[in-house]
Amino acid sequence: MLFAVIKIFILSVSAFFLAWVLTPLLTKLLYKYKLGKQIRDDVSAPIFSKLHQGKSGTPTMGGTLIWFTAAALALGIFYLSRLTNSVVLVNLNFLSRSQTWLPLGVLVASALVGLVDDFFNTRRIGPRGGGLTMRYRILIYALIAAVGAWWFYYKLDRNSIHIIFLGDYLLNWWYIPFFIFIIVATAFSVNEIDGLDGLAGGTLLAAFGAYGAISFVQGKIDLAAFCGVIIGSLIAFLWNNIYPAKFFMGDTGAMSLGVTLGVLAMLTDTVFLLPFIGLLFVIESLSVIIQVISKKVRNKKVFLSSPIHHHLEAKGWPEPKIVMRFWLISWITAISGLIIFLAERLIGK
Repeated sequence: MLFAVIKIFILSVSAFFLAWVLTPLLTKLLYKYKLGKQIRDDVSAPIFSKLHQGKSGTPTMGGTLIWFTAAALALGIFYLSRLTNSVVLVNLNFLSRSQTWLPLGVLVASALVGLVDDFFNTRRIGPRGGGLTMRYRILIYALIAAVGAWWFYYKLDRNSIHIIFLGDYLLNWWYIPFFIFIIVATAFSVNEIDGLDGLAGGTLLAAFGAYGAISFVQGKIDLAAFCGVIIGSLIAFLWNNIYPAKFFMGDTGAMSLGVTLGVLAMLTDTVFLLPFIGLLFVIESLSVIIQVISKKVRNKKVFLSSPIHHHLEAKGWPEPKIVMRFWLISWITAISGLIIFLAERLIGK
């Protein structure tokens, strides 16, 4: 157990320093090639445009720092341990078929899709210059989720879900559409919260911290180490993303981390804890859904702007205040979810 703690600590710190070293290079590339975020026009989103016009041109794709660091560290240690047979590297390797192949795979795959979407946005490609349409984004991420569902169902023999305090329930082949729904819903929910400097990074830090702890308690050390690597990378990213941000996370970060978070929930069989741990992601999505339905049915808006963090911003809340308060809430919900998880294990014993 002590070695597991040391392993996770070393990998988390290594990820932080690697991301820290890569940050100046990424920043230079983003500014050199003018990969700046294009803010929506006054017609389609007047309030949002007024609030964020000053941020137009700030580089996006900053999330590359997170997934590239995780992939480089995982693959680097894996192949170096094979080539050198170093005992240290073999013990530090956290790439395993049953625990981390899939999370790393979907992280990189969804990040590359997000990278293309971000690039389209910077070059004003697509409808209204906003990148890929929602229809295509849902389809692509559903396909990525379908690959994950296939892996779980056929390779890991998963066909049931665990409901908190109630036990396991067999889904059989319904497990596949359920898996796809969870992954896509989580990805887009996380993407909704990526709207203010440091907001997505801080709330994701709490969620991955909770799932790192859950993985550790379950004895999934490689998965806990993977969470630690994400956390280390996120901390380095946040150093440059807090208000005023040097660069934005973009879809390459938010969507990929959302997909990965959903996969973690399925791997640890704690999917019904996800709404507790990521309560803010749920609230953000609900605010958008309510706004859209209200505008279509009543032709009126419920919020001044959606998601809800933009509503608070429009009400006059300073951006740093919203972010800090959301960070506090995210840590409270993450800890609450962890407490529920531990309580169920104690009751079960």
